Amino acid sequence: MQKTCKSAALHFKSGACIAQSKADFSGWKLSGVVAKVRLVTDFRSERMETPEGRGRARAAWDAYAGAVNRVATPALRPLVRKYAAGSIVDLVGFWAIWHLEGGFEGLLRMGMSRASIYRRIKLFRIAFGAHPDEFEMPGIALDVGAFREGWAAKKPEAKSQS
Repeated sequence: MQKTCKSAALHFKSGACIAQSKADFSGWKLSGVVAKVRLVTDFRSERMETPEGRGRARAAWDAYAGAVNRVATPALRPLVRKYAAGSIVDLVGFWAIWHLEGGFEGLLRMGMSRASIYRRIKLFRIAFGAHPDEFEMPGIALDVGAFREGWAAKKPEAKSQS
């Protein structure tokens, strides 16, 4: 039910009214903010050639990185080689165990966590460019039957804790 005001007032659809006796609303104008919102430019029609824009920030970064790498790379190379060699050895072992134990499920049965397996798969793919199940290691042939028979013939020895 809509209320009516007896005096001169502004009426709204909600039924509210504002008495106009104290204020003159005839000279109202849109604020600058509202006017700017209505005049927003759509820059999608002015696309840059690449997501990098004109490439100024990228060029500045490349210049900085190039200067830093010329200084830091010789100093870090021995550490990187030392770390990388150990990592590659670990990944080759992971590849071998992957195939000898029957893949993902076999590694789970061995006691590896899912997260560890996924982490090593990711590292393997980064290093070798393929999933360990699909990768064929040059120069290495695995004989799963001989591996199983060899370990089955070995008797676990109990180690004393003395």
